Amino acid sequence: MNFDAPLLIIAAGGTGGHMFPAQALAEAMLARGWRVKLSTDARGARYAGGFPKEVEVEQISSATFARGGLASKVMVPLRITAGVFGAIFRMMRDRPSVVVGFGGYPAIPAMAAAWVLKKPRMIHEQNGVLGRVNQVFAPRVNRVACGTWPTTLPAGVDGVHTGNPVRSAVRERAGAAYISPGDYPMSVLVMGGSQGARILSDVVPAAMAALPLDRLQNIRVSHQARPEDIDRVATFYAENGIDADVEPFFHDVPRRMSEAQLVITRSGASSIADLSVIGRPAILVPFAAAAADHQTANARGLVEAGAAIMIPESKMTPEAVATQISLVLDHPEGAEAMARAALTVGKPEAAETLADMVETLTRSTRAGRQDKGH
Repeated sequence: MNFDAPLLIIAAGGTGGHMFPAQALAEAMLARGWRVKLSTDARGARYAGGFPKEVEVEQISSATFARGGLASKVMVPLRITAGVFGAIFRMMRDRPSVVVGFGGYPAIPAMAAAWVLKKPRMIHEQNGVLGRVNQVFAPRVNRVACGTWPTTLPAGVDGVHTGNPVRSAVRERAGAAYISPGDYPMSVLVMGGSQGARILSDVVPAAMAALPLDRLQNIRVSHQARPEDIDRVATFYAENGIDADVEPFFHDVPRRMSEAQLVITRSGASSIADLSVIGRPAILVPFAAAAADHQTANARGLVEAGAAIMIPESKMTPEAVATQISLVLDHPEGAEAMARAALTVGKPEAAETLADMVETLTRSTRAGRQDKGH
């Protein structure tokens, strides 16, 4: 490793929605000769397995108010404060050129340390509405990159529409040829984001079972479910004669998505980005409890382009989902049109755009310091 190369610290965590675009930026910056460190907590580190081995993962102390009892919530400020002081110490030692936050509570210590030490810093927001952590830092950074457009931003804050960076495994399948539905083996991918979705496990298997038998015998389902739901989902598929692979997490989503005739998924930002870069018809089920209903905002681009069908949770019944599945799988030309429409929304170059922003921020900050020196 070239220790004279500039260092980028990426602060992210919580879910795959924060970690996947962070991974994409890490890949782009390594290719440009930078060193990259990832600052996250133990939970975020679980999603860091796909990061290149050259990325050093630093686990820091952080916490969230979203989980645990009263005692855990009382400890949250203390754990975050400890993480901030630890991040300040490490940042004084490592002297990064830029710090980029992707949201999630694990991003707080590094972003706060960058603010205290006046390091060049920016955030990337994946959703159409800023997450809680990015809301705090948006007025306190040099640049705000937006994955979904338009993004609702605080007064006085300007954003740059970069798109959501996708991992190299997704970019390699950008615009992959779509095999339209027909009388031959087909694949349906069902996923509820990196953490699964209970409602998809409750409704989609029954919806699949409601399809005509001649259609069903050609379908193989890849269904991502929560660990506690796997047995019942797998059993239901088996009892109804449906060929299904049920797992808690798919490490090869890009491959499965590129092979699918239809994707049924939550409308998390990373899922939307993957769909629009690979180009696949989708049934989107926004998470109703998402902050400021941001998953509905995320879905809007694909829906308005004619690439996806959106079903609100309140309308999620096996009959309704079965009807929409049939609309796609029974109309090959329409499915092909949806796949093409998805590509019109995609920004496969998003990682490079974000990398350009990082390098531009570095140069402008360096130039500003030189001007002050004169």
